[in-house]
Amino acid sequence: MQIFTIGYEGATQAELIAALKEAGVTLLADIRAVPLSRRPGFSKNILAAGLSDAGIDYIGLKALGTPPEGREAARKGNHARLAEVYFGQLDLPEAIVQGAQLVEMAQERPTALLCFEREPAGCHRSLLIDAILPDADRIDLYPASKRTA
Repeated sequence: MQIFTIGYEGATQAELIAALKEAGVTLLADIRAVPLSRRPGFSKNILAAGLSDAGIDYIGLKALGTPPEGREAARKGNHARLAEVYFGQLDLPEAIVQGAQLVEMAQERPTALLCFEREPAGCHRSLLIDAILPDADRIDLYPASKRTA
């Protein structure tokens, strides 16, 4: 089984969708605890509409997101603290249910996990895969940016 990951940091919605389509992803699992964004095109409803227009389904799995103290640890680059907080989150009943849903969906169709961070190593999506899909073939996608640095 394959599982894809993608972060939208520094990308446009169109760039994100293009990367998903190129990889053959048909379901985007939004694993943000707060599926809102200051970046245009990445708040839940707007993102879901853009994905739908491109033939990609959207599901929000907020219980698989990182609680505030985990997000703070991630911003500070404290991956050990992020992992500690996040693994506690995964023990919650709603996270267990949504984790099982995610595994089932990922077994049925090409699924990508979405969060903000471009680099998956510093993001909870890598921790989630290690916890619930340890044997999956993980493919990290990176939206191409047409902007120059």
